[in-house]
Amino acid sequence: MKDTTRTLIILHLAVFLAGWTGVFGRIISLGGLPLVWYRIQVSVVTLTLVLAAMGRLHRVRWRALLPIAGCGILLALHWTCFYASIQASNVSVGVACIATTCFFTALFHSLINRTRVDWKEILISFISIAGVLLIFSLDVRYRVGIAWGLLSAAIYSVFAILNINVARKTGKDTATMLLWELVGGVLFLTLCMPLYAMMMPDAPLAPSQRDLVSLLLLGSLFTIVPFLFQLQALRKLSAFTVNLTYNLEPVYSIAIAAILFDEIHEVGLSFWLGLTLIFLSVILQTRRILRRQS
Repeated sequence: MKDTTRTLIILHLAVFLAGWTGVFGRIISLGGLPLVWYRIQVSVVTLTLVLAAMGRLHRVRWRALLPIAGCGILLALHWTCFYASIQASNVSVGVACIATTCFFTALFHSLINRTRVDWKEILISFISIAGVLLIFSLDVRYRVGIAWGLLSAAIYSVFAILNINVARKTGKDTATMLLWELVGGVLFLTLCMPLYAMMMPDAPLAPSQRDLVSLLLLGSLFTIVPFLFQLQALRKLSAFTVNLTYNLEPVYSIAIAAILFDEIHEVGLSFWLGLTLIFLSVILQTRRILRRQS
């Protein structure tokens, strides 16, 4: 099996696991910020124990730690906006917004790295955008959720691009990068929690017993594993390819939400046509990179 093919399989497995994360935004009663705060805490503890058991728990010098932690702050903001989107709309609409990540990536990559615009990537990303527009044309009731979702996608595209640059400059392995990104994210959210409590005095800050179980699953199996796979894929594939493949996340999330929450009755033909265009964009980009590597 070629290295590129193996990497694509790992990436698609990561997307499948990530498809479950949106469901937890519906199950857990906490708001977006405290939900992510607890999620990252569980993830930090889990990953630290795993790396310690494997003898791969490494320190990072301050010069490398600061940019890695900066990426972690972006990741925490992405998750916070993502769950705010789901809670302001539903799982289907929230995860569908992720499909715009490829557009933001194609746009921001040339700006951040000062490279030429890849017009083929722009064209493929517009296929996804057309799919998203079809989905959003269904109902304007979820415009607040859509706004949070678009912001989440934009932030994540910047994270993916900068994460590649930081990984190349620091030379740190995938697991070490993820651990210290999570540490940076949880420290940032810890500073934000008092402000959140002041702005949302009636919002619950402590998880219920059911929330604890969900947070343990979300922060371990459905966070650590897919992100390790994803960061590994980012070392072999472009940020655009990884983010475009993540457009399949809505397919998995919507299927799960349809089974668990009966959300299938909240969407219609336009929604499924939109998802078809999103799926088509992923197929086109996958064929491009396989041809490039052959």
